[in-house]
Amino acid sequence: MDRQELIKQLLESLGEDVTREGLRDTPRRVDESYKRLFSGYKQRPEDVLTVFDGEKYDEMIVVKDIEFYSNCEHHVLPFFGKAHVGYIPNGKIIGLSKVPRIVEIFARRLQNQERLTTQIADSLEELLHPKGVAVILEARHFCMMARGVEKQESSVSTSALRGLFKRDQATRAEFMRLIGR
Repeated sequence: MDRQELIKQLLESLGEDVTREGLRDTPRRVDESYKRLFSGYKQRPEDVLTVFDGEKYDEMIVVKDIEFYSNCEHHVLPFFGKAHVGYIPNGKIIGLSKVPRIVEIFARRLQNQERLTTQIADSLEELLHPKGVAVILEARHFCMMARGVEKQESSVSTSALRGLFKRDQATRAEFMRLIGR
């Protein structure tokens, strides 16, 4: 059975008439939407990265306020927010646009925020072997806003610190200052 048929059956199980004007093409639209929302399953960070080896730059590189959208694996409801990612090179750097691409690859999968944070940090650590990696995600979750506790203003922050960011308080403080925290 294809996805569009499954979506049609889901809508019918909710009590909808999938032949009515507003829903006739919904199974196709949802299928197209899911292809984009879950496109991260078909991508790997190493396939999109351009790594520049032999670089002498050894100061902190930070890309902050990276917007992301993901879907909670528990309720298949959206969560969204901003990622702040930093690393200290150890002879390798990547193009600046590649940091948001890594965030996007992992965000475009069914996720929980904790795993998403860790996957971004682990990926950078594995591909670059930097002196340190820091990732902070701040997000709002529809599963907390539209169901369950129904708290509209609550947000969740998660962090993954590796290397110097974990061991050295001054390095961690510099990162927090650079991202405005």
